[in-house]
Amino acid sequence: MHLQQETGIDGPAYSPEESRTGRRRLEHLPPEQTDLELSAPDLPILPISAVPEPGTPDASELVESPAAAAVSVSAPVEPPEQPEIQPERQDARPPALAEVSDAWLVGRARELTATAQSSDLEAQLSMAREADDLLTEAQRRGEPRMVAQILRASVIVRLVTPGLGELTDPLLEELLSHTGRHGLIVLQADAHALAGRRALMSGYEDTALSEVAAALVMLEGDPVPDVLFGGRTWARLLAAAWVDIGLVLTQLGVYELADEVLARANLCVRENGGPHEIAVHMINRVRLLLGWGLRLERVGKGEEAVDRFATASALAVSVEGPWRESLFPRRSDRPAAVQVPMLGAAHALARPSTEHIERLEELLTLSMYPREQIVTAIALSRCLELAGRDEQAQRVLGDTRVQLARDTSEPTLMLCLVREYARLCGPDGGRETSNALEAYATALEHELWTLREARVATLLTRLEHERLSREHGAIAQQALQDPLTGLPNRRALDERMDTLVATPSAYPLSVALVDLDGFKSVNDRCSHAEGDDVLRVIASTLRDALRGDDLVGRYGGDEFVVLLPGAPLGAAEAALSRAVEAVSRLPVDFSRGVTLSIGVVSVRPAETPGQALARADAAMYQAKRQGGCRVAVSGADTADDLPHSSSWVPPPCP
Repeated sequence: MHLQQETGIDGPAYSPEESRTGRRRLEHLPPEQTDLELSAPDLPILPISAVPEPGTPDASELVESPAAAAVSVSAPVEPPEQPEIQPERQDARPPALAEVSDAWLVGRARELTATAQSSDLEAQLSMAREADDLLTEAQRRGEPRMVAQILRASVIVRLVTPGLGELTDPLLEELLSHTGRHGLIVLQADAHALAGRRALMSGYEDTALSEVAAALVMLEGDPVPDVLFGGRTWARLLAAAWVDIGLVLTQLGVYELADEVLARANLCVRENGGPHEIAVHMINRVRLLLGWGLRLERVGKGEEAVDRFATASALAVSVEGPWRESLFPRRSDRPAAVQVPMLGAAHALARPSTEHIERLEELLTLSMYPREQIVTAIALSRCLELAGRDEQAQRVLGDTRVQLARDTSEPTLMLCLVREYARLCGPDGGRETSNALEAYATALEHELWTLREARVATLLTRLEHERLSREHGAIAQQALQDPLTGLPNRRALDERMDTLVATPSAYPLSVALVDLDGFKSVNDRCSHAEGDDVLRVIASTLRDALRGDDLVGRYGGDEFVVLLPGAPLGAAEAALSRAVEAVSRLPVDFSRGVTLSIGVVSVRPAETPGQALARADAAMYQAKRQGGCRVAVSGADTADDLPHSSSWVPPPCP
């Protein structure tokens, strides 16, 4: 799905060169890498049709969640049996990125997010390079929401590509910094969840807990929708954040909380998702329930485990409908349960029987991801055991255990695999040895259950800590923040300007006074509530159009002040002109036709803040006299340019 509307904000917030962390490129990675660790999701690879061009009906239903779009692995499929799958288009050429719209860039990034998770390694590396190109173009344009979404896509493509885990770290840092700087709280929470997933790939469970706790606190309550995203895009971004948090909790084995989080995601998916999102969400629920059931078995809670397996099997049946209308590469003549390892395993764990063996053997050969390998191997071993093929069942579990010996992404499920293996075999294969091993495993599992309870308590403690920290920070911030726009208020501006004027390294220092053209008529024609909405949108647009180091504050009424440290007058004028243009290009429904008149000056040596603001005020009125919607510069001012008062009198506090 593409953005429902373009924001029209095209002044760069920062250029690629100004990115704080930068990102490591992929040219040095050969496409033939093969023996690399792979992470998370669960779909086998099938020959896929070409990625739909943004703007086509299919492109409007791409999944938002990184781990929600199914990942697949390569396996041979007999060509004569798949006439339904379209061949790859060889003549499709991407348009020049400089010529496409912001919406196209975001749509293409989302396509890469979904497609990278159902492609082979060579294609994934190619998509990672393309994501780099999209990000470079997005940063050149600089619209913060677009940059954040494409940064997120670049992170996800690397997370699902074998061998690119370490290259994710600088992008994650950049995503966290960017979303925090621009107040994009839902995408910032999602970034913390993705950081938790990355930590698990490296075996850092404690770090993953801290990241997911930060994400949960950010989404507590109901985050206020960002109107510049559009309603449906906002809902899908929120659902994606909940899903990413839930998947990390599932990997950690904190199933109760993961269940609550995915239920929150379900509300967004149910109201705003298409068949693809619905299918992905149901598959994630199956994953959660199977892991939960296997964990309950380990502590002797057999009846509860049976309930989880039964629910997972029922969901595996229900997913068939949306699956057939989803974007997954698939064979339309075969059900999802014979193409998705988790779905086939759900039926087998709910009702183990010999009839599942052939299907599970095929699904196991298609599985390369730790979660699907473990669950499918356990389901297959139980069916083989029922058929009296104990040695083959042991071999299935043993081979899987060896293959995943160095994997750290699924610590809870790995213990399930070890327990199942211990139950089936002993050193001599005798019953007494087997019983001893099972008794030992049971005792170990009770100890691990206690550790799990401690983990839950730790998570709750960290949640409370994060909550209190944010509340304390919010209280401290309120004293320096304008409650309507969220910008620094007059007190914060005065303190910051006093500091900058007294700091030699801040020079050249430019100061601008911003006034809204036509704002009074908005209140007269519409209402004060709509006037407040206009102020919020204008404030957000003005802030996003400038550099991260520039300070934009509301000084009173419909007047704003901008402090631009280190900016010569010419550079300040250019930056503010971009802001004027960005506001003028906002949809009328957002701006109500309001534009900006800006006066900008360069602070002189020994000049007081009040005197500089007085000159900026005079320049602003000059812009208004010239028709408004422009920037007026007062550089080589004389005393005649100043108002009669020696210092500027600010408007009353809002």
